[in-house]
Amino acid sequence: MVEIRMRSTDSPYARPPRSSGPPGRPPVRSRVHRAWLVAAVAALAIVTAGAFTTLAGLLTGPLHREFGWSRSAIGLGASVNMVLYGLTAPFAAALMDRFGMRRVVGGALGAVATGALFTTVMTQPWQFVFTWGVLVGAGCGSMAMAFAATVTERWFVRRRGLVTGVLTAAGVFGQFAFLPPLSWITERYAWRTGTVTLVVAALVALPLVLLLLRDRPRDIGLRPYGAPERAADTSREQSAIVPGAALRTVHVLARSARTGPFWLLAATFAICGASTNGVMWTHFTPAAHDHGMPATVASSLLATIGAFNVAGTVASGWLTDRLDPRHLLAAYYALRGLTLFALPLVLTARIGTPLVVFVVLFGLLDVATVPPTLALCRELYGEDSAIVFGWVGAAHQLGAGLAAFAGGAARDAFGSYDPLWVGVGALCGAGALLSLMAARPRAAAA
Repeated sequence: MVEIRMRSTDSPYARPPRSSGPPGRPPVRSRVHRAWLVAAVAALAIVTAGAFTTLAGLLTGPLHREFGWSRSAIGLGASVNMVLYGLTAPFAAALMDRFGMRRVVGGALGAVATGALFTTVMTQPWQFVFTWGVLVGAGCGSMAMAFAATVTERWFVRRRGLVTGVLTAAGVFGQFAFLPPLSWITERYAWRTGTVTLVVAALVALPLVLLLLRDRPRDIGLRPYGAPERAADTSREQSAIVPGAALRTVHVLARSARTGPFWLLAATFAICGASTNGVMWTHFTPAAHDHGMPATVASSLLATIGAFNVAGTVASGWLTDRLDPRHLLAAYYALRGLTLFALPLVLTARIGTPLVVFVVLFGLLDVATVPPTLALCRELYGEDSAIVFGWVGAAHQLGAGLAAFAGGAARDAFGSYDPLWVGVGALCGAGALLSLMAARPRAAAA
């Protein structure tokens, strides 16, 4: 592989001279760095992807009633969607190095819009697996947390933790901001109307991404936000010289898998997926229903947890810029484990003060693990951090899937979800210990 190296005098992060640019056109200076506009457009794409992840749960009942498909056949499409969501992320990060963020994210929005649109004319279960499972799953995975990692890595030197928290919160916001209106549209009109609503949302975001998203600051003669005046160009060169995106993704996995911190991060993030997506978003509503709580009330509590997710993730990003990420992760997992231990004691037919406290605390801790995990990936693996984080995110989805299955098995075996909450709470305690075992970035670099 041949690399093209730039001379130090041609550093892309150097401030362009006042005479740069087309003749006769003075350089344009703005008090707001372009990185914030790029982050805003990225957040819009992530919000759109988050909205698509909420619709699958609303489609199960209508598809079962209209086509007579079994719930397992419908669930297969949702499972394929979840698996590809996790597996696509690291490859998408490498493709962004090869073809650029704008092309990959634009293609992902086109894929989710196409998949959702063809869902409205499907007649067979395998078509749902292809349209919703493959197209929508791969498209949403391309706009997942690895995309957020790529944006922060390329465009920010300062405020990386804060931006990571905001972009992560954008996905959560997309999930829960769209859930009530999509539920109302699906119930009031039809499931196809709700699906077309998301198609329109993706098509609205697509031109903004193509027009405003830029791959790297040097493409428009800028340095990353917070970069020194004469920062050396340590980032990867122009994307056109990074061939073999899929091969590079596998090579990054092979290299990182030979290091201890990778397995520690993957294990803790698998525990994160098990204790959030795997049990809470899958089994909380039926568990509450077992205690006599109406399903609509339990779903409202989940939506409230989602609202606190946004505040918790942004706050976690702010803290990650200031504190040791390992200590933050240990605290988050320990506190999450305690809340899960307490859940069997506070979950009743009515909403009382203890249950409200649980909802607030769990919401603040739910997605707070993302910014410090990404910070450790960045500090330990450098320019490959986005791809490494994509593989760590795949472990998150694996943990979620295993916990979702284990939760159903526990309910069948014990007649209650209480053993599930206790077992996953114990896993969170293990996650707190594993977080403290991760090597310090400076020691690992040495």
